[in-house]
Amino acid sequence: MIYFTADTHFFHAELLGNNDFAPRPFKDVATMNATIIANWNQRVQADDQVYLLGDVAMVPNKPSAFAEVAAVLEQLNGQLIIIKGNHDNRAFLKYLAKHDAGLSAGKAHYQFADVGELIKINHHQYFLTHYPLLLGKVQQTFNLHGHIHHYMLPIAENINVGIDAPERELLPERVPFGTPLAANEIEIIFERKQAALANPSHD
Repeated sequence: MIYFTADTHFFHAELLGNNDFAPRPFKDVATMNATIIANWNQRVQADDQVYLLGDVAMVPNKPSAFAEVAAVLEQLNGQLIIIKGNHDNRAFLKYLAKHDAGLSAGKAHYQFADVGELIKINHHQYFLTHYPLLLGKVQQTFNLHGHIHHYMLPIAENINVGIDAPERELLPERVPFGTPLAANEIEIIFERKQAALANPSHD
């Protein structure tokens, strides 16, 4: 299976509690990190792939901090395809590549895409980026992105897959915090977002 997520922001203490940007009601980063790991692994199996669309963690730019993040990422099931976000410096990504312990199947635990990736699933094209794109008029094409956390662009084809994203509220059943999204959930989000934009409620 292939899954999608973004903006895990491991170790980002400034996001804890209530705020207007990305409220995370956890007592400390250890609890937040553990919650994301548990909910991730509840869904993702060892042989799955997860596209992590940037902003993996918020730590100082030094190897000891990178090692802390690596220790968290090593607990996540599946192969991670990491697309660089604005908080992911290249030294950090190089550290992960150098210290990749691999998966039991002999595959690398990490793959990397500096700007983005284009894949096809269920006759749809998925442009995978950290920053949202303006695609113009398209058919059967989605831009999955992160970066804007609490905000949902008023364009059905732009789908924020970040763990704080409001698009997750469009799903018929609540997805636990930190859970990567499957392709069928992306399609449900698109259909419901498209319908909501076509028929906005009037107060």
